[in-house]
Amino acid sequence: MNKITDIKPQVKTPTRCNIYLDNVFYCGLELETVMRYRLKIGTEIERETLDEIQADSERARALDKALSFISRSKKTEKQVRDYLKTKGYTDKTTDEVIEKMASYSFIDDADYAADYAKSLSKTKGKRLIAMELKRKGVSDEDASAAIDDIGDELPAARAIAEKYSRSKEKTRENSLKCYKYLLSKGFSYETAKEATDEIFKNEDDNF
Repeated sequence: MNKITDIKPQVKTPTRCNIYLDNVFYCGLELETVMRYRLKIGTEIERETLDEIQADSERARALDKALSFISRSKKTEKQVRDYLKTKGYTDKTTDEVIEKMASYSFIDDADYAADYAKSLSKTKGKRLIAMELKRKGVSDEDASAAIDDIGDELPAARAIAEKYSRSKEKTRENSLKCYKYLLSKGFSYETAKEATDEIFKNEDDNF
């Protein structure tokens, strides 16, 4: 059995304390954790028990940081994982935090994908939206469902083509540029061609 011989507030993080066992620094804990477990100088405790308390403290700290991270905007599970990794948390702690957040629907990739796809559906095509969702760690299943919910992408492509060609002459060269522009926005070849044909309908269809 070991004895807590000192508890000192950390200088840079006053909400955390340094715990000393038998006059030797052992670990850092959240002040809230110290109070919750009623740790104080003179308390006798097994190292294994203190390790469990430390793990609990780290989970609480990681959860607090993760909740702060998602408070600014919705995030995918991968984004939260990557964020916690940059903060130095172990995979075990991260897994436990992710599980906790998911149980309260603080992380929901399907919901994120649906909102993300909808918000970009007027400025980007399905192909590009799907690629961006994949980069954010959304599963193929959730991304596909979100893309399907968008519906027909032709109206968006047509609106973008109209805006693009507004101050341009209806020439074959500009028609080709418009087509390529729509492709760069992630619209399918068929959609880009149909939208371009509608806007440049007086030009020969030769691309």
